[in-house]
Amino acid sequence: MSEKVDPHRRVTPPQWWARLPRPRLSVLDRIRVGLLLVGLTFVATGLLPRAEAAANLRRVGPLLLFLASVIVLAELTREAKVFDVIAHRIAIVGRGNYLALFALCVTFASATTILLNLDTTAVLLTPVMLALAGPTRIPPLPLAITTLWLANTASLLLPVSNLTNLLAADRIAKSSTEFAASMWAPQLASITVTMLFLWLWYWRRDRRDTDRYVPPEPIRTEGMRARTLLYATAGACLLFILAIPVVGDQIGLAAVVAAAIAVVAFAILRPAALRWSLIPFQLLIFVVGLFLVVPTLSRWGLNDIMHGLIGVDDGVAGAFRAAAAGAGLSNVANNLPAYTAGESVIPVENGTQLLALLIGTNVGPVVTPWASLATLIGLEFCRTHEVRVPMLRFVCTGFALAVVATAAAVTALLLIA
Repeated sequence: MSEKVDPHRRVTPPQWWARLPRPRLSVLDRIRVGLLLVGLTFVATGLLPRAEAAANLRRVGPLLLFLASVIVLAELTREAKVFDVIAHRIAIVGRGNYLALFALCVTFASATTILLNLDTTAVLLTPVMLALAGPTRIPPLPLAITTLWLANTASLLLPVSNLTNLLAADRIAKSSTEFAASMWAPQLASITVTMLFLWLWYWRRDRRDTDRYVPPEPIRTEGMRARTLLYATAGACLLFILAIPVVGDQIGLAAVVAAAIAVVAFAILRPAALRWSLIPFQLLIFVVGLFLVVPTLSRWGLNDIMHGLIGVDDGVAGAFRAAAAGAGLSNVANNLPAYTAGESVIPVENGTQLLALLIGTNVGPVVTPWASLATLIGLEFCRTHEVRVPMLRFVCTGFALAVVATAAAVTALLLIA
């Protein structure tokens, strides 16, 4: 029998807070927020002195400005379909030849990482390349691993390529051109090894089903507004790239100006696309949390561990020790805290050892899924696009790449030092 409902029973309306929308946080978002809360707790309890916390945040402030501006610029560039147009053109130029497509994809992913930051490659280029797989009938896994690996291994050349580079360039007082002069050989070695391993394990004939792929139709922007947005955002990116060797340590300002150009263009022509979610609050929270948690851990034992692993030798042995420690800790925890923990124990005058640490924390985080933000984001896009990444294969091939590419890059650094 069904239960009788009393028509005179008073129904209590839900409280006002129950009607508020509840944000849905992913596991990664919860980790980021949790890291920030732990860092604030360390400051509140005195485990990290407030003066030191303030100094760390003053140092990271320009990095956050740069990161937010570049991501906004890249998001609006994606909204204007600049990346889609380039990706389709690359597939068309390849004319169905996998070797040509491989070289073009490596060039595209490397250039995006070098010039616009590794997080741009992970956040924007990965979904674009995965979306390209369908119409061209290209297996998606090689495209995914190409962007995921090169987001890390191609991030050595310029200070803008990686947040760790900005920290290192500030520490050793190098301009963009001086930094590139020190890192061009390690970057070339790293990309070369990455290309070799990509072809060997993901792109060669027995790793795919067909000899040729189907070149897609070009993307055509229809309407004056769409074309104007395409050219305006592409022009803003080009302006930022051209400013890199000129502006020196004011790269954050250059990123703000380029992002402002894109924002103004959208405000005039497509204002509905401007939303608060364009700002990468999750990444900013994560970085702030790291710069509170890692210094605290360094004060309470991590410094001693890193000092024992890295030492103070600025020669060959010290360089390889620093790189190995950076790569190892990156895959245990994450590359950004690995770099900051290692940097704190390397003497200021040991410039070669510091750059070797940087190589380890940039090239090495390709083994575990959490080793870098770029790796985490890339794998998350693979999951949402239903692209299966065999984890055992990912870890084993990533380990081999991390060892060989890191060793090759450090060797190149020592040869030109």
